[in-house]
Amino acid sequence: MTDAVDEVVGFAGDLIRIDTTNASDSGGPGTERPAAEYVAEKLTEVGYEVTYVESGAPGRGNVIARLAGADPSRGALLVHGHLDVVPADPAEWSVHPFSGEVRDGFVWGRGAVDMKGTLAMNLAVARQLRRDGVVPSRDLIFAFVADEEAGGFNGARWLIENRPDLFEGATEAISEVGGFSVTVGDGARAYLVETAEKGVAWLRLTARGTAGHGSLLHDDNAVAKLAAAITRLDRHTFPLILTDPVRELLEGFAEMTGVPFDPDDPEAAVARLGHLSRLVGATLRDTATVTMFEAGYKGNVVPSTARATVDGRMLPGREAAFEAELAAVLGSEIEQNYLHMPGVSTTFDGSLVDAMAAAIGAEDPGARLLPYMLSAGTDAKSFQRLGIRHFGFSPLRLPPDLDFTSLFHGVDERVPIDGLRFGVRVLDRLLRAPSTL
Repeated sequence: MTDAVDEVVGFAGDLIRIDTTNASDSGGPGTERPAAEYVAEKLTEVGYEVTYVESGAPGRGNVIARLAGADPSRGALLVHGHLDVVPADPAEWSVHPFSGEVRDGFVWGRGAVDMKGTLAMNLAVARQLRRDGVVPSRDLIFAFVADEEAGGFNGARWLIENRPDLFEGATEAISEVGGFSVTVGDGARAYLVETAEKGVAWLRLTARGTAGHGSLLHDDNAVAKLAAAITRLDRHTFPLILTDPVRELLEGFAEMTGVPFDPDDPEAAVARLGHLSRLVGATLRDTATVTMFEAGYKGNVVPSTARATVDGRMLPGREAAFEAELAAVLGSEIEQNYLHMPGVSTTFDGSLVDAMAAAIGAEDPGARLLPYMLSAGTDAKSFQRLGIRHFGFSPLRLPPDLDFTSLFHGVDERVPIDGLRFGVRVLDRLLRAPSTL
């Protein structure tokens, strides 16, 4: 066990230094291959049989390895994460985003929290289990995949459509954006486990009008039409819906703090969550945020088309209602093209949840696990298509004052060294858990 704790920081730094920026060009070559080869080498080194596979796009490396369990008839547990990261501008950072620098008790760099720190924990624990000759209660499948930041079309989604055999028997999974601590009340810690995530609708909006000289009168301006529609959307508020995981989270915080939770006013409870309020607040309703606007090619020419990109996120089961509401707000003159990925949801119960609680409790006595809904998306959206029940659980014990959620895709992304080491100990306990897991 000492080896895994000692290795994790080095693995995190090494992976960060491998620039796997995903520019969101799902049809182009990828950058993940060097990181995938690094992982494959580390796994092979301790005796794993590794499968390396790429999608049709070159460089989109995916690595899968399986540790056989005592009972092959039991459902396997998938432990997965993505190798790619979003872009980073070095001019904005205190350190170079691909330096993997260790400073002030943190590992710094793009991907430190999303999600090369987690990959380092998974890799370190996988190696330790193999070195120790552990035979888990059921098969463990370790997957390090490409392209999550652009929807997984060359990673998880491609794999489940083209190589589902690699995940044969998997019934449950754990991965990113869950298991991190939140300090509440008088220093009590809750560890949030993602049991649901909102669906995704990436929209391409188009307005059409009449082209012409900018000096003339115009009553059919594509730019004006689209700008007006986007303004209406920006001012629109979708209905508040209190889902089960959000209710359970807010009730849990109420019990821990002693401050009553009024289900008729969940926004008041969310406002008391500090840094966490932006994340939880986004799971009270659907959202639609304009992220790109494109129009025109010369200052004195009115263009015939204008386009915008909208990042839509809807609560599980709200896909049809979201589309209808969006169409009503935008109006009939705006063309809409969608890329859909439905939401994910499961209940907060079962032997795996019990094993998570036991593993956390052994390392942080008195801590409590609470479910929550993620406002963003993960590769769970792909793996659920194989019938795999998914939980966000990559454990990290965090400093109370760290605004952790702001580090995802943020400047000066970093993960605490003590948190990584804590995560290794918890994961090791979880994956060695007895047959109740």
